[in-house]
Amino acid sequence: MNQKGNIVSPEIIKRIEELKELIHQHDYNYYILNEPIISDREYDLLMKELMDLENKYPFLITPDSPTQRVGGEPTKEFPVVIHEVPMLSLSNTYSIEELFDFHRRVKESLPEGEKIEYTVELKIDGVAVSLKYRNGLFIQGVTRGDGTRGDDITNNLRTIRSLPLRINFREVKRIHFDDIEVRGEVYMNREDFELLNRERTRLGEKPFANPRNATAGTLKLQDPKLVAERPLNLYCYYLRSNTKELHTQFENLTILKSLGFKVNPNHKLCFSIEEVIDFCKEWEEKRETLPYDIDGVVVKVNDLGQQEILGNVAKFPRWATAFKFESKKAKTKLKAITLQVGRLGTITPVAELEPVFLAGTTVSRATLHNFEEIQRKDIRIGDTVIIEKGGDIIPKIVEVVLDERTSKTIPFEIPDKCPVCGTKLYNPTGEVAYYCPNSDCLEQVKQRLVHFASRGAMDIEGLGEAVIDKFVNLGFLNSPADIYRLKERKSELIKLEGFGEKSINNLLQAIENSKNRPFERVLFAIGIRHVGASVAKDIVAHYFSIDELMKASEEELQKIPEIGETISKSIVSFFNNDSNLILIEELKKSGLKFEREKKAVSYKFAGKTFVITGTLKSMTRNKAKELIEKLGGRITDNVSSKTSYVIVGEEPGTKYDKAKNLNIPILKEEEFLKMVKD
Repeated sequence: MNQKGNIVSPEIIKRIEELKELIHQHDYNYYILNEPIISDREYDLLMKELMDLENKYPFLITPDSPTQRVGGEPTKEFPVVIHEVPMLSLSNTYSIEELFDFHRRVKESLPEGEKIEYTVELKIDGVAVSLKYRNGLFIQGVTRGDGTRGDDITNNLRTIRSLPLRINFREVKRIHFDDIEVRGEVYMNREDFELLNRERTRLGEKPFANPRNATAGTLKLQDPKLVAERPLNLYCYYLRSNTKELHTQFENLTILKSLGFKVNPNHKLCFSIEEVIDFCKEWEEKRETLPYDIDGVVVKVNDLGQQEILGNVAKFPRWATAFKFESKKAKTKLKAITLQVGRLGTITPVAELEPVFLAGTTVSRATLHNFEEIQRKDIRIGDTVIIEKGGDIIPKIVEVVLDERTSKTIPFEIPDKCPVCGTKLYNPTGEVAYYCPNSDCLEQVKQRLVHFASRGAMDIEGLGEAVIDKFVNLGFLNSPADIYRLKERKSELIKLEGFGEKSINNLLQAIENSKNRPFERVLFAIGIRHVGASVAKDIVAHYFSIDELMKASEEELQKIPEIGETISKSIVSFFNNDSNLILIEELKKSGLKFEREKKAVSYKFAGKTFVITGTLKSMTRNKAKELIEKLGGRITDNVSSKTSYVIVGEEPGTKYDKAKNLNIPILKEEEFLKMVKD
């Protein structure tokens, strides 16, 4: 029955479902299997019939309908979503020796005698995304972002034909994969990229530098209809289920394919590091034969249980690495060497080059790292130089073409003064870097503010480098504390060219919202030398408040696993500086959090460690984890002698057997729930 009370024929409802199923199957055949079985015209007629019926009966439209791939209004901004499991970066290896070192570290970190297998996959040069499916339907797509949180680009991802809007449950039990997260790489084929650029040039628009940039730019478009016009593709490589225990990466790729996801066919299960190396060598030679760009091979320990044992270090997993192919090189002229001043006063030389096309992008600047490198390589202004992209990402000068050097080249002289404030530079004993010691140097002030407001720190939307540059030049900002006093200048800010009441209100609200950032983000934001985001988290796990941290000695700090002598000295030095203490007091008064959040927790499970194996009937694994943590316990994926309880659901895995062998107490789901309630 429709909204007006008229009865809809069961035949109409049945035909709509048939059409949706047919079109989904033909999409799968065409975009994933690359094996179309009907003509484009026949496909178009099916789609037209479905659209006509849905236009006539709009109340029968469902989110998984093929007609909904392009829809929705343009969005002004993408909501931020926190990843349930962080999307970690990969450490890089650049040689066969480094691959052997990776294998050695894996072997030494696992119990003696463990059999080690690797799954190797091509490293697609695209944009990583996370996809969530609930009740078999695609409900959310998020960018990788900073690894902890990303942008919700669901409507844009819906337009990608190789992304299933519904899961295929023909080959698997629905209960196991009703609540899953899939990760993959969105990319663009080179031929499609070239066609896109030709069209942009014809329309007088600036062409994209390379397929990856075109893909990233497309996913950031605010109108899904425009995204749908771009030829994006998707390969999936990661599966996480909240209702089933999974065992190996290679098996997961097979499951992903059976669920209807597009999986790159060029992957392999290797039983030795030598097989891994052969695969890497093979694809380094064959990379140009592919229709899309790859920049290496991803090597993963196959067994998920072993992955859990190996764990992560900082932002990298210990169980995976990326073997990066040898960089591509190009020849160009060095026009000048300019100097950059960092937030901590570090002076970095930068090569200004005659633009040259290299590995998909036009390069006009390259890092020179430090003055010692310029002298060691005898780099002179006017030289012909060879540049390469380190890991195909950061351009750098690798050598000078001495045969083409002329008498007009100019040797570089190390400056003795800061290029911004004119203060005499200093070079600490034992370091290659030169520093501007003037903390009031205008460029240092700006860069400290940029760092403070950046996404990984206080995440103040609207307070980017250009805005900070303007506010500093006007005298509105000099320290992070001034950011929280900008509201007092609202009437002045609104009158500035390029601003208005709405944009200033949004900025002031973003500043107010930043007061909710947790202690570890604030600690990272205040800019202690050598204290990055991961070190800040480690510190906050050991010290409840900034006041406790201020009292810590170098020796006490070094008891934290990730902190050595260099970091501990830097932390103690920071808190011995009166200016830094004044800044912290001002930020405290502004309402920033300098204490770890206190959680009201019942400690019934305090000190207890739980492992879940098998499928739970009454809740997802995430819900069980939430219950355990709420009562003070913690959950891990690996059974050991330190495990307190193993919760067993339907179809338990090898963890159940291991728990019995170790005499670990085993709880059925009903027994666990009784423990929670008692």
